[in-house]
Amino acid sequence: MVEAESDTATERYRRRPETLVTDRGDGPAVVFAHGTLMDRTMFDPQLSALSDEYRTVAYDLRARTDQYVGPYDLYDLADDAAALADALDIDSFVLCGMSMGGFMALRFAERYPDRLEGAVLIDAMAEPYTEAEREQYGQLATQAREEGAFTESAIEVARSQLFGETTLAENPELADHWVERWHTYPTEAFYHEMHSWLDEPDFTPKLSSIDVPMLSVHGEEDVSIEPERTESMLDELPDGHQELVSEAGHTSNMENPEAVNDALRTFLDEVY
Repeated sequence: MVEAESDTATERYRRRPETLVTDRGDGPAVVFAHGTLMDRTMFDPQLSALSDEYRTVAYDLRARTDQYVGPYDLYDLADDAAALADALDIDSFVLCGMSMGGFMALRFAERYPDRLEGAVLIDAMAEPYTEAEREQYGQLATQAREEGAFTESAIEVARSQLFGETTLAENPELADHWVERWHTYPTEAFYHEMHSWLDEPDFTPKLSSIDVPMLSVHGEEDVSIEPERTESMLDELPDGHQELVSEAGHTSNMENPEAVNDALRTFLDEVY
């Protein structure tokens, strides 16, 4: 039976990390945390590009494990990341999170600043979702949970939100690959990962106290979180800057990996 308590889920990362991670390379550590509806394989382009110089670790967040039952929030996910780093004997690292993983990275930087050499936020923001967005996404999650399957309309919404117009026109196979994976997910897992971040309050007021170097990498074609929604975050961060990624939407690290890898290399050279 799946346990719901967050400490049980966190202890899974501490006790059995080998079942949850892809760990490649040696050197300064970079830990990758995926977004909603994704898994650790979304960072394969980054691990392939960076593992010759860095220890690169991509891991599955709760929704892609057998500990997916909630409720849990972004601070619980931050505790998971800290437990995983402990288990892998990683004292300090750069945390690179995409969307939900980026939301979590901000909370990690607040709770565990001494563990971070830097943080990379891929297609993420600090401001809260609007009431209209909360209603739309909440309905999608509830419908999937109640029906036990993703409807075709829900799939199309997710597809259009997660991939940019260039990808959908020129590389639809990337989106098709993930759609196939979504059909294998327990919808209960999707429901709880969605609600880990959907109702979170505005994090912007906390940013000025986070003295951790941060890079925002954002797809120019992102319609899920438009690039302009990161402006308040960048204004408040003591040490933050942004790289916009052309021909990429909400999953910019997969849609234009060369551009994202270049930005990551530059940032890693600066913080390490």
